[in-house]
Amino acid sequence: MATTHTTVVIGAASGIGAATADLLESSGHTLVRADLNASEGVLAVNVADEESVAGLFDEVVAKHGGFTGVVNCAGVSSFGHVVDHDTAEFRRVVDVNLVGAYLVLKHAGQGVDDGGSLVTLSSLNARQPGPAMAAYCSSKAGVAMLSQVAAMELAARRVRVNTVAPGLIVTPLTEPAMGIPGVRDDYLENTPLGRSGEPAEIGGAVRYLLSDDAAWVTGETIDINGGAHLMRYPDLHKHVTAAFG
Repeated sequence: MATTHTTVVIGAASGIGAATADLLESSGHTLVRADLNASEGVLAVNVADEESVAGLFDEVVAKHGGFTGVVNCAGVSSFGHVVDHDTAEFRRVVDVNLVGAYLVLKHAGQGVDDGGSLVTLSSLNARQPGPAMAAYCSSKAGVAMLSQVAAMELAARRVRVNTVAPGLIVTPLTEPAMGIPGVRDDYLENTPLGRSGEPAEIGGAVRYLLSDDAAWVTGETIDINGGAHLMRYPDLHKHVTAAFG
């Protein structure tokens, strides 16, 4: 069995993953950080590769004796209309976001301690479509349903499976888009609370889902988007076309 609150955070090298890992560690979790970009203190994992994912959890069990929680923040995006999007690029996004989520839940679900908690980062785009974002939107919607199925299947062991769906959080993944004229303003105009979120605000929701306070919460998606789900999604394609032709 793992020591109390041994938690694996995938995608921990930057952005929401890094902020979440820092918050959990400051809250007393024993942290295992993993990312595609390995560095000192960060293990290497490619969520789209089953051998890599299985190897990560084998290593965690060998070192810590087990684990109680997993947070999967790995994700990529792409841009293109359904009728002309490059198929290989579409598959790349689905492989990381959806197949990757499946592989993490599969191997984490096999090894997590009874009563543990598994959290996957979804997105506002799991419920809100955006023009030219079919790969990202459909993969994130798939993550939400995948997590509900896993929640049903793992409930007998009291393992809880949930997702957190952020709205606009400025991170290395989203920052380039924020530099396109009109994009940030369009987001904020469609966010009732009038601002973007902070990575640590997503980390706070993850911390709750990993805690005993959420012992009766499973199969849920927690939307954290400043109310953006009440409005419309920005037309990113319009702004990209205006900026670049």
